[in-house]
Amino acid sequence: MTGSISLADKLATFEDHWSPRTVTTFNDCDVMVVKVKGEFTWHRHEDTDDFFLVLKGNLDIELRDRTVTLGPGELYVVPKGVEHRPVAREEVHLLLIEPTGTPNTGDKATAAKRKLA
Repeated sequence: MTGSISLADKLATFEDHWSPRTVTTFNDCDVMVVKVKGEFTWHRHEDTDDFFLVLKGNLDIELRDRTVTLGPGELYVVPKGVEHRPVAREEVHLLLIEPTGTPNTGDKATAAKRKLA
């Protein structure tokens, strides 16, 4: 890296939802920003935890036994193997950190292709 990264500037470069953009990498992990709205599919990651940090808006992370609600500046880590579904009633901006190559749906066949911001 040659300088700082503005997450707001990176988020301003796209409009689509549920399509994470990698802004940098570290320790074999992608650091991504994403805009979300509506319901994502129920899924799990068998080999890795799932990290969510809310930058803007409010996000519900539905688990089979409860819902975790996050606001700006709050984060939650879904443990590996736990089925979950993110839900955003209005547009939410998130920072995600995942090992490079982790499919966002937990299944490579249905995962969104990774894009750079």
